[in-house]
Amino acid sequence: MKGFVESRIYNAVRGLLTGRVNEILGELEFPIPPIEFGDTGSGFAVTPVITLSGCERTEKERVIQLDAYSLTVTFNQKEEHEDGQLYSYAYSDAFAKALGEDITLGGVIDRAVITGKKYIPPKMPHCGEGWGVVIGLRISIENQRPC
Repeated sequence: MKGFVESRIYNAVRGLLTGRVNEILGELEFPIPPIEFGDTGSGFAVTPVITLSGCERTEKERVIQLDAYSLTVTFNQKEEHEDGQLYSYAYSDAFAKALGEDITLGGVIDRAVITGKKYIPPKMPHCGEGWGVVIGLRISIENQRPC
């Protein structure tokens, strides 16, 4: 059932991004490209990359039967844009606010905590690469089964 847990975590984060994070972005006074997954063809959207790392357990976590996961959400701007840096800050802030409102991701996990944010400027100006932000999370979930 391990794959099922990871799938639920991935889908919960994806739902948070396309749901509450997009709502927060829509409330801003300036337009920020919404978050979308799949081929929607809107052209004015960003598709973040969600990466979930396998279970990492310390001895203490094994004793109290707690699974821990590392998850990163990466937002990359498709092209260098004059507001790319602003977009990166907006995605980061909106995600942090949305996660703060629902640290259990709808009851799928016990707790999610942002462990870091890294803002990435374009490597070279005018080369077609834009700003980006990588948001790291630590996710804990109570292990209901013996290991």
